[in-house]
Amino acid sequence: MSSTEIFPKGEPLPKDWFIGNAFLKPLIARDKNNEFSAGSVTFEPGARTNWHTHPKGQVLLVIEGKGLYQERGKPAQIIQKGDVVNIPESVEHWHGASSETKMVHVAITNFKEDTQVTWLTPVTDEEYDSATRE
Repeated sequence: MSSTEIFPKGEPLPKDWFIGNAFLKPLIARDKNNEFSAGSVTFEPGARTNWHTHPKGQVLLVIEGKGLYQERGKPAQIIQKGDVVNIPESVEHWHGASSETKMVHVAITNFKEDTQVTWLTPVTDEEYDSATRE
C-alpha cells in the first residue's frame, strides 16, 4: 500500500461484470445493524463496471483520481476525488475510471431482501469512448 492510498487495493473483481482491471477491498458486510455493505473499489485507467442496477440504490464516495458515471439515456458525468454520487434505486448505470487515470471510490450498497445488484450488459468500447468525449 502506497502512502497516498487510504485502503489496500484488494482482490481482482470478476471479468463477468467488469471491463479492465478493477479491485475490491471489502470494508463492512451487511449485519444485524446495517442493511448495506461497503467496499473500496479501485479502477485502473479504462476499467469500468457493466451496466447494472441496485434495487435499493447505492452511494459512491470518490476518494482518489478521476472517473465517469453514466445513467442510461443521459450524458456521462466526470467524477473525481471528493465527489458523492447518490444512485437511485433501479436506475441503469455504470461507473469507472477515465482512460488516463485510475479512480477509487467507496461504494455503499443497500440490500433489498438478499439482492444488492443486478448485472446487465458490458459497456461497449463505443459507449465508453463516447462518454469520455462528452
